[in-house]
Amino acid sequence: DVQLVESGGSLVQPGGSLRLSCVASRFSFSSNYMAWFRQAPGKEREGVAAIYKHDHSTTYYTDSAKGRFTITRDNAKNTVSLQMNNLKPEDTAMYYCAADEGAPIQWPSADDWRYWGQGTQVTVS
Repeated sequence: DVQLVESGGSLVQPGGSLRLSCVASRFSFSSNYMAWFRQAPGKEREGVAAIYKHDHSTTYYTDSAKGRFTITRDNAKNTVSLQMNNLKPEDTAMYYCAADEGAPIQWPSADDWRYWGQGTQVTVS
């Protein structure tokens, strides 16, 4: 079975930074688009950032992430990361890594994504 394992979540003060990582295994990482989503209590899961499988310079961000978050991937290490700067209390959520072989044509919908990790908690307070 495909495994996506997130790490890096923590409690951080407003204005602080965190770097989330997701290590993938048991599938062809380089053949998959990768993304980060988040879900706060009582809210729907929402896209944060996505990165293409072939052109790593092609990335997508939702408005809340633009200018503060950066998604990168390292195909040699089967890892996708999310650098988050200038964190705000409204960034508090469980953050999930997602993968799919198909292009995220419905971005930022979560419907496009086949594989999911278990999540890592980010709390900004």
